[in-house]
Amino acid sequence: MNTPQDTKKPPQSLRRQTLNLAWKIFLPVAIGLAVVAWMFKREFSRAVWDSIHFDTHIILCIALAWLFMIGRDFGLSWRFRALTDRQLTWRQAVKIDLLCEFTSCVTPSAVGGSAFGMIYLNREGIELGRATTLMMTTLFLDELFFVVSLPIVMLAVPYHELFDFGHGNFTVGLQSVFWGVYAVIFIWTTILFLGIIVRPHAIHRFLNWLFHFKFLRRWASDVDTLGQNMEITGKELKKRPIRWWIETFGATALSWSSRYLVVNALFLGFVPSADQLIVFARQFVVWICLMISPTPGSAGISEWLFTTYYGDLIHSAGMALVIALFWRIISYYVYLIAGACIMPGWIQQGFRRKNNK
Repeated sequence: MNTPQDTKKPPQSLRRQTLNLAWKIFLPVAIGLAVVAWMFKREFSRAVWDSIHFDTHIILCIALAWLFMIGRDFGLSWRFRALTDRQLTWRQAVKIDLLCEFTSCVTPSAVGGSAFGMIYLNREGIELGRATTLMMTTLFLDELFFVVSLPIVMLAVPYHELFDFGHGNFTVGLQSVFWGVYAVIFIWTTILFLGIIVRPHAIHRFLNWLFHFKFLRRWASDVDTLGQNMEITGKELKKRPIRWWIETFGATALSWSSRYLVVNALFLGFVPSADQLIVFARQFVVWICLMISPTPGSAGISEWLFTTYYGDLIHSAGMALVIALFWRIISYYVYLIAGACIMPGWIQQGFRRKNNK
């Protein structure tokens, strides 16, 4: 039975959690808006805005961009349903998707929403050990998509359209970051493939041996936990039929492709002369480079990278800023708002469950 003193604790904790949440929302918004304001002051002119006519064509393309973003959420929600063998309802799957995306918006890109996905799954009734296995599976599927799709993109688009188009030091730096991050993703995906699909126990033992050297020992415990999760995930995935793999990877490809196509829809509206294949291919470069962004949700860096990288296709820094702003509203700020609406109730639900035990 709870004492009056006990019942006062959850509201105080809830207020603390809510204040912490508000700060995490404010910080990326402040960074993003500060960078956008600085760029608008430097690059934007009234003539650019006057040249934009929000006619039926542009409005339909903006609506199409929103539709593609819904496609991204549908793909990830579908994947959560498939991973849990339909244990999650569509409503629960969408809720987890929005919470994961919100977490990505308020944490550095290297952390991402997947790190908290197991907690969200557990709250929706998935046993914690299985939730950990499922989130490791989503991580593997996401990384596999990048590793598999990039060679296809490179074959479809001339290399100079991605990296050698006259921006000097920027393109040199962009290439270095891109190939460096891609190499890490490739190595990490290979480790996951070997550790989950091929030889889980052998990779676990190898990692434990490697991280017992003195200069790596501080991470030995975390790596051992990773190896254990790989073995558990491997046992789970070996039972899965080919049809399940096709469905989950298809949902992964749908979600990422839909996210990229948001930019295509905006270009179709504001810069219809741009090559849509190049616009799409450059999104692979953008998102891989943003994986190492130190700011919450890549705030500020996303806007700068977008306007600089796509500038040669737009031929107007002001117009690039307008498109970047629409892109961030649709693919970023809307998730901050959605998460701010969902998260307080989610936190309160946790306190109610704790009190009922």
